[in-house]
Amino acid sequence: MKYTSFLIKYGEIGVKGKNRYKFEDALMKQIRIALKPLSCDFRVSRELGRIYVDADDDCYDDEDVIDALCRVFGIVAVCPVVRIESKDFENLKKAVIEYFDRAYPDKAVSFKVDTKRADKSYEKTSEQLNALLGEAILETFCETRVDVHKPDVLIKVEIRNHINIYSLSLPGPGGMPVGTNGKAMLLLSGGIDSPVAGYMIAKRGVKIEAVYFHAPPYTSERAKIKVIELARTMARYTGVINLNIINFTDIQLYIYEKCPHDELTIIMRRYMMKIAQQIAKTNGDLALITGESVGQVASQTVHSLAVTDNVCEMPVFRPLIGFDKQEIITVAQKIGTFETSIEPYEDCCTIFVAKHPVTKPQLEKILESEKKLSEKIDDLIKSAVDTKERILCSAK
Repeated sequence: MKYTSFLIKYGEIGVKGKNRYKFEDALMKQIRIALKPLSCDFRVSRELGRIYVDADDDCYDDEDVIDALCRVFGIVAVCPVVRIESKDFENLKKAVIEYFDRAYPDKAVSFKVDTKRADKSYEKTSEQLNALLGEAILETFCETRVDVHKPDVLIKVEIRNHINIYSLSLPGPGGMPVGTNGKAMLLLSGGIDSPVAGYMIAKRGVKIEAVYFHAPPYTSERAKIKVIELARTMARYTGVINLNIINFTDIQLYIYEKCPHDELTIIMRRYMMKIAQQIAKTNGDLALITGESVGQVASQTVHSLAVTDNVCEMPVFRPLIGFDKQEIITVAQKIGTFETSIEPYEDCCTIFVAKHPVTKPQLEKILESEKKLSEKIDDLIKSAVDTKERILCSAK
């Protein structure tokens, strides 16, 4: 059965009071963006707490439409729906029978009819409609049976300005529409964690930009391509990501030359945060995002995170802070980044990791070590920022 209409249900947006229309507008905008690659004409409209997507022609595949909609933050459910304009009961009964016949070729199923009346002026009550429509299905298809507790098929009928008939409710990602909560800069590596962190913050309505620190020749061109692929996979959910690629080699080598090796990871991380923050401020971003989880590696102990945060003037969002690795992997697999993340291409951090990195760094000692960098570090940072590469990463 091919559907021409899709009912979009949202969650949190419904409690936004007088500002709800702004969030509905943002959600409708994101829906249009998500459907644009399908090269088909879709109308997106709203009515009394419902958003609808209607197809104007037949040049699309249902599964492609549903797949695109189920990646839009703000949507909690996508329901392929039959919409009828006439509210005449006989017309409704005929439409419900036709829907059941087309949607369920195997009639040996149990069912239940669940009617909701947004239009309370309708001539019959919800209970009456449930009974009458259920009776019509039973009389037409003798193999069926009613089960009001655990039906195989739950047919929903909504009486509104028109009538909706549907039985499928496919889960969306939930959250808030991208762009309703400002912009933030993601420190994106080729690992498992940072793409998941970006996904989770974008789910709260934040528009994502990203920065990647590349260290040729110690990291290959394939490592860079891997990060671009991750950004494109994330863009299926977040929308287009502006990826800033920083050549970090000279800065890393200078730190390696001047600073104690057990402090390399934490000092390099501090300079990454400084550079990311500088680019973020220029782009109008309001926060940084990282994929750090407490205790996962030496640079992610509470002591290390405190020393890292010392260089930050803007908020740092760490949505994975309390996750264990398996929880992070589960989300990565869900959003499609895991297989790319585990490809064997090193990022710039792993190349310069000390054998025994400090796990409880003291800020005073780190600041003292960084004084050894004062001769050249500012010029190196300026050169890295001035020569950055910018790539717009669209959905893969």
